[in-house]
Parts: sequence; C-alpha cells; structure tokens
Amino acid sequence: MEQTVNMAYKEDMLSYDGFRNEVLNDYRIALISREASLLGRREVLTGKAKFGIFGDGKELAQVAMAKFFKAGDFRAGYYRDQTFMFASGLASVEQFFSQLYSDPDVKNDPFSAGRQMVSHFSTKNVDENGNWLDLANRKNVTSDMAPTASQMPRALGLAFASKCFRNSPHLHRYDNLSHNGNEVCFCTIGDASTSEGHFWETVNAAGVLQVPLAIFVWDDGYGISVPKSHQTTKGSISTALKGFQKIDGTNGINIYKVKAWDYAGLCEVFEEGLTKTRETHVPCVFHVEDVTQPQGHSTSGSHERYKSPERLQWEREWDCIKKMKEWMIENGIASEEELNVIAHEAKASVRESKTNAWEKYLAPIKAQVAQVIELVKSMTINDMQVYTYLQELITNLQNNPEHLRKDVMKTLVLAMDAAPSSPNIPALKAYYDQLLTINKKLYNTFLYNEGIKSALRVSETKPLTAFDAPSVNGYEILNKYFDTLFSHNPFVFAFGEDVGMIGDVNQGFAGLQAKHGENRIFDTGIRELTIMGQAIGMALRGLRPIAEIQYLDYLVYGLQPLTDDVATLHFRTVGQQSCPVIIRTRGHRLEGIWHSGSPMGMIINALRGMYVCVPRNMVQAVGMYNTLLKSNDPAIVIECLNGYRLKEKMPSNLLDITIPLGVPEIINEGDDITIVSYGSTLRIIEEASLRLENEGISCEIIDVQTLLPFDIHHIILKSLKKTNRIVFIDEDVPGGAAAFMYNKVMEEQGGYQWLDVPARTITGMEHRPGYGSDGDYFSKPNAEIITATIREMINQ
Repeated sequence: MEQTVNMAYKEDMLSYDGFRNEVLNDYRIALISREASLLGRREVLTGKAKFGIFGDGKELAQVAMAKFFKAGDFRAGYYRDQTFMFASGLASVEQFFSQLYSDPDVKNDPFSAGRQMVSHFSTKNVDENGNWLDLANRKNVTSDMAPTASQMPRALGLAFASKCFRNSPHLHRYDNLSHNGNEVCFCTIGDASTSEGHFWETVNAAGVLQVPLAIFVWDDGYGISVPKSHQTTKGSISTALKGFQKIDGTNGINIYKVKAWDYAGLCEVFEEGLTKTRETHVPCVFHVEDVTQPQGHSTSGSHERYKSPERLQWEREWDCIKKMKEWMIENGIASEEELNVIAHEAKASVRESKTNAWEKYLAPIKAQVAQVIELVKSMTINDMQVYTYLQELITNLQNNPEHLRKDVMKTLVLAMDAAPSSPNIPALKAYYDQLLTINKKLYNTFLYNEGIKSALRVSETKPLTAFDAPSVNGYEILNKYFDTLFSHNPFVFAFGEDVGMIGDVNQGFAGLQAKHGENRIFDTGIRELTIMGQAIGMALRGLRPIAEIQYLDYLVYGLQPLTDDVATLHFRTVGQQSCPVIIRTRGHRLEGIWHSGSPMGMIINALRGMYVCVPRNMVQAVGMYNTLLKSNDPAIVIECLNGYRLKEKMPSNLLDITIPLGVPEIINEGDDITIVSYGSTLRIIEEASLRLENEGISCEIIDVQTLLPFDIHHIILKSLKKTNRIVFIDEDVPGGAAAFMYNKVMEEQGGYQWLDVPARTITGMEHRPGYGSDGDYFSKPNAEIITATIREMINQ
C-alpha cells in the first residue's frame, strides 16, 4: 500500500487532527453501511422484508464521492448507493430499514413511503402546494428506479439544465433553481448495465452537448452471474470509451480509472474530475474498478454458484473496508484497537436503528390487530362451529409475529362472511370501511397531482375569435402561439429533431429560433430516448420543456423513460417530486406503415400517470398546452398530422385559452346515436354523419379531447341516455383505444343499462396501413364503413 494522501480538505481538515477525524468518520460511515447491508440481508432471509439489494463493496468510493456533492447538485443513481446517501446526510440507517420493511408512513420512509424497494432514494423538489423548492441551495436526489440504466437519460437532462441556466441570461435571476449552472449531476451505474443502449446514447449526447454530467461506474466484474468479458468490448468500459476522450479542440468526455479500495486515490481523482466538470461543463466518467460483492448480487441467490474459489478469496482480500483499515494502521492514522471500537459502535448503532424501524413499522398494524380481535371477540354467535372458527381466526392473527395489513383486512372479511347475521356486523363493516379508506390513501394515491397544481383544477377559457378573424393554416396558429408563449414564459424550452433551424417538419416553430435564441429552441440528434431524458431532467429542475417526438410511430424509442420514470414518479415519491414534461408529437391519419401511427392503446396503458391529449385541431392543442403549463402534471400532446394545413380562425387570446382535461366536447348534437372519437377520425365521422343526416339519422358526435383523463363528468353517458345507441371509433388496432373507451362508458359508467342495441367499436385493422391512399382507406375507418355500421345499428 504505497498510496499517499493528496486531497483538498475542508477548513477543519487543514490540521492533522481535522484530517484524522475526517478519515475516521469516513471509515465509521463505511462500517455502518456495511453492517446495514449485512443485517438487511438477514431481515430478508428471515422473512421480515421481501427483497434486498445492497451497496456492500462500494462503501469507500461512495464516501469519497459524497465529499464533492454540493448544494445544488443532483444525483440520478440506482439501488446500490446507500453509503453515498448516508455520507451526504440525506438518509439515515433507520430510514433505510423502514424502506426495507416497506413502511407506508412517509415520516418513516421519506423517500417513497414504502412504495419502492430498499435503497431507492429521493428528495423533495416541490412543496405541498407544488411550488418549487430552493433546489440551488440543497442537495438533490431524483427518485431511483430499478430498470437497469434507466437513470441515464434523466441524468443527461439534469446536467443539461445546468447548461440552460448558465447560457440563458433571462434565467440568471432565478437563483433558487441554479447558481449560474454550476450544478453537477452525479450519475451512478453498475458496470454490466453500461451494455444497455441507454448508457451509450447518454454518453454520446453528453459528449456532444458538453454538460456537467459525472458518471460513476461501479465495476465488480459481473452482471449477476455473467462476467464482464461477456458484457463489454475489451472487458473494460473505460477502454471501450477511449474514442470519446476529450482532447483540445474537440468535444467529448474525460475518462478516469480508479480502484474501489484506494481511499486516498478515490478522493484525489474525484476532486480533480468533478472540479473540472463543474467549471467547464465537460462530462466525465469515473471507472471504479476492483469493486467486490461481499454478499453477492442480491438476496435472491448466492454468488458462490458462479464465482470460483479463487475469485471469492480475492474479493475477501481486496475488500475496500479491509484495505482502508490496513492503510490507516500502516500510516499511523489509527491503531487497530481504535478501529475495533469504531466497528463495535457501528454495529450497535445499526442494530438499534433496525429495531426502531421495525417497531415503528409494526405499531399501527398492532393497533389494527388489537381492534379486530376485540371486534371479533365481541360478536354474538349462536352456532358453536362458527364460534370455534372465529376463535381460530383470532388466534392465527394474534400469533403472527410479522403482521401485514392484508391479514387484518382478510380476517375482518372472513369473520363477517362466517357470521353474516350477527348483530355486531355493522361495527365490523364500519371498521373495515375505515381501514379501506386508510389503506387507499397509503397505497393508491398520488398517481397524478392532487393539489392546487393539478391540471384537473385548471378551469376553461374559451377562444375569443373576432367575426372578421382570418382563417389560417393550423400550423400558423401554433406558430403564433409558440411565439407569444416564448415571449412571456421564461421557463419554456422546445427541442427535438428538426425543431430549431427549420422550425419542425410542420413549421410550428418556423422562424422562432432566430427570434428567441438557439438556447431555447433547438435541434437534437436522432435519439428519442435521450430527448425524453433531456425533458425529464429539465422538468425536475423547474424548467418547462416541450420535447418533440417527430412522429408518433417513433415514440417507442423514447417510451421506456416515460413509462418507468415520468408516469410513476409522482406515485413512487408520494407526491414529493413533480416532473411536468410536455411531450409534443404528431400522428394519426397518414399513409404508410411508419407514418400513420395511432398506437393509443399502448400509450394509454404504458403512460398511466401522464395525461394523454388528443386534439382534433390546433386551437384545441393550444388550449391544452396552456392548461398543462398552468399545472405540474406531465402529458403527451398528439397533434393531427393532416391538420396542419386545414383552415382555422385565429383567436385573439392565444395565451389565455385553456381546455379542461377529461371533459369531452359535443361537436354535433343528435338524437339517434352517440358517436365517440377523437383526433383526425372526427373529420371522417363528420363526413359520414352528413350522409346519414340526409337519410334522417341524427348523430351526436362527441370528441373526448383527452384519453387520460377520460370523461370525468360522464358527459358521454348523458348522451347515451338520450340516444340509446353508441359506437366508439378510432384508428388504433382492435382492442386498443376504442376498447378502452368502451370499457370506461359501458362498464365503469354503467352505460350498458341504457342500450337498445349492442354497443359497437369501429377501429383500424390489425395490421398497419400500407403505403398510398388506398392503403390508408382499406386499413383505417372510412366514411363508408361508418355509415354502413350506423345504418345497421339504427335498423336493429
């Protein structure tokens, strides 16, 4: 161990005693974290917790990393960063165990209230009213995710936001969000996960954009059981990345290699790289090698199954805590006796924290168990067999040392089912209903914003259109709107493929980059995944990005961060983090397999937690953008591809128009049949309805406007009560969005009670449309099919 100490210390470290205390404190944190991992695994194996995945083996690297994590910085990590959180003062060991036990009390697990597995951390970015916190003056952690490499796209956006703040003078006064873009995003990832496309797309984008992203790769040699020789070219991510190395006169990234057991070297290299990244915005990658896994990958298996005895022996010898202890003794920093005392204290501290967390977790359940036992005991029963059965229920509940809330609920139901005529049933039922309400709040809330920043609280403001207002192309309405929006809202940015110079492929931003600047309206590479990541990170930092997917068909490339990150974020942080991204795209009626996209069933099922807006024209789209910008909810707005050159009247109040989400609009009143649809299909329906009108068939046409949320006031049901016939029409495949709408109205709203004839759906074919106008005609609903179906329904 020849390594010497060479690091920049805090003021209290300038003396030898200060330095020594700092080192010993780091050692103490590493020991505490290791003990938390060891006890955490034991809690899983004994059944108190469901699953465990821990950060043992990474303690020294994360202690060193935390030294340079400053107020204003952000972390986008994964589920092995417990030591970093302990060292940063952002998590306690007791909170760690509360999350391991899935404690649903946010006071005990402030990261996710038991909704995420252990070591999935977060910090608030908004207050209870949805206002942005003082992010520039606190350490920030974006909510962790389990899908491998899913943190990468978001990390790019968090770092890119620093570039936006630094290069946008109009944002400099918002010093609660940034201090001149000095903030670094710390991103952690396991070495095996660098094989994911997310990693490569993010590294490439970061190198092009030159943003302050610091990536820490923990290299333990394996991806579960698969060695890195099967994962990475040349068996080394830093070697594979050499072509990305920044040199003078080029963009790129800075690459560093360090050893996980080398405490002093870690501190020195991290300080050098992070200082440079903070000052220059050049991204960096720290390849941390020789990481060990004292307990293997997770509690679901043993690494003895796939590691050789020699490898296991090497890991024991090169364990980072063991090596730090040797280094301190060899350099006279502490004696073995002193270090043994610290180890003993660390173990005792962790055991106490574990016990406290378990008792806090059990306390409310024990109270419920006691109440249920009392209620069941008090039941008046005349049947001895039923009485015996109830006593068994009580005994089983009472003797279970690891109570679950579901056991309480199940016992109540079984007791009521066993003695339905008991006079005590109302008391049991009342308590059961009370617990249902409590548990719904604990487990089924915050999918969307529930406070004053909810998009559902934005009231309607209709377009004001003068009698002599000009009729213009739809894209011109959008262009005028975006021009006005960027002049009035300093937080809005827009970007995507071809958005900047040419103003998007349909001219919604034509000429606006020149007017509002390349920092606010700009082009990206063809990389939908990290376009979404840029938007997510920016939105998490208080900006209002409008990120474009050029065509709806290509949303699949960027779907993963939307479904796994954005759509679940508000839920998995119990409303403590908001990410108000707006994804702008275009689709529906057009020709060809790859440009006729209307995969709405996929979207509405993948994006529960986002709103899905499907405007039929551009004035309507403007109203939806305004509604979303007044809220903190994320959404996707799908404009009609064939609507950009259709004529619309130019409103005079573009910035004021708001469309209430979840409120359908009746665009044609009728008495004989209700037709429900959205987007481009409405124009086909209107054509068909004119023919039917000539035959004496009166059609009520309803535009749902949004699929998520869907008809929150049951306007469609009211129409059905009048017409007693209904058909749902859209361009998606059978069983897609039309089936979704059918389910909502027929089942949830009880519409089946008002039918004179069976409800119908008219959809696209199972295959995608072939190329050319005939391919479109024979693949998606057309006026002839619609009229024939409705005639048949009327004549039934």
